[in-house]
Amino acid sequence: MTPTSTPDRVDRLALVGLECRGHHGVFDFERRDGQRFVIDLVLGLDTRPAAASDDLQDTVDYGSLGTSVQAAVEHDPVDLIETLAQRIADVCLLDARVEWVQVTVHKPEAPLDATFADVALTITREREVPRD
Repeated sequence: MTPTSTPDRVDRLALVGLECRGHHGVFDFERRDGQRFVIDLVLGLDTRPAAASDDLQDTVDYGSLGTSVQAAVEHDPVDLIETLAQRIADVCLLDARVEWVQVTVHKPEAPLDATFADVALTITREREVPRD
């Protein structure tokens, strides 16, 4: 990240608790039956243009983003939540205004032989700067 785009110096837009149904996992029954995934997103972006214009076109439309992320979770099963989290980060970074994204994938129904509240993976990805 450049000094002007560090997480401490940009605005943060959060979409928390997006529930989706996916067929991800390494076990056959996970692929067959599916399970609930909960997605949390934090996007780093400059919201000043939207604040000045009061126009949705000048910011990230979190409604459309939620629909795109939901589609990314509900299609094309993968084995690992690491792969799923990267897929979601890639969707978020399609909008050039997003400087970085933090994605948390919760898998509260993970197949564990223990009592637990959640399994979650959090990744942070930033926009790659083009090299000369």
